[in-house]
Amino acid sequence: MTGAGRLLGSRPLVWAVLSVPAVLLVTVALTPGADLEELLHPSGEWSARLLVVALALTPLSLLLPRNRLVRWLLARRRAIGVAAFGYAALHTLFYVLAMGNLGDMLAELGATGIWTGWLALLLFVPLAVTSNDRSMRLLRAGWKRLQRLAYPAALLTLVHWVAIHDGVGAALAHFVPLAALQAYRIHRLRSSAPAFSGRQT
Repeated sequence: MTGAGRLLGSRPLVWAVLSVPAVLLVTVALTPGADLEELLHPSGEWSARLLVVALALTPLSLLLPRNRLVRWLLARRRAIGVAAFGYAALHTLFYVLAMGNLGDMLAELGATGIWTGWLALLLFVPLAVTSNDRSMRLLRAGWKRLQRLAYPAALLTLVHWVAIHDGVGAALAHFVPLAALQAYRIHRLRSSAPAFSGRQT
């Protein structure tokens, strides 16, 4: 592997790239007089965008098995998923700071756009905590079952996005392609499954 190849494949570079929007958001947040509510949408959108990418990579690898970019991203899917959680956590931090007190947060907890966000975050936590080689070894087959929580988390994220913001265009622009790719993946799995060949009695 060339020096450029090693650099592109290095974890520090991957994490540096994934962290750029977060650094910019935090820099704005630390600016005196910053309106934290203005940072809620971009931080949440980055979380949703990275979640969509992480979930889309497996069906994309089936659709484009020789595509180098897809293969490169697939090898770093866990990092992308953890970054999605990181932006969700940052989004939540901005929300808590913008609200300012627990009473106001509890008062709106019953709203669809709020409880779906909190529940999506809770589902994110075990996914992020177990996104490492040690957890994969310890959990074995259970690791893949646990990671399937990403799908209800994605659905909750979509509902949260649609409920919070006027219009659904941006949300659908992110999630409709993901739904199409997952439908393709399911079709591929079903079409490749061996037919039952038991003897009839």
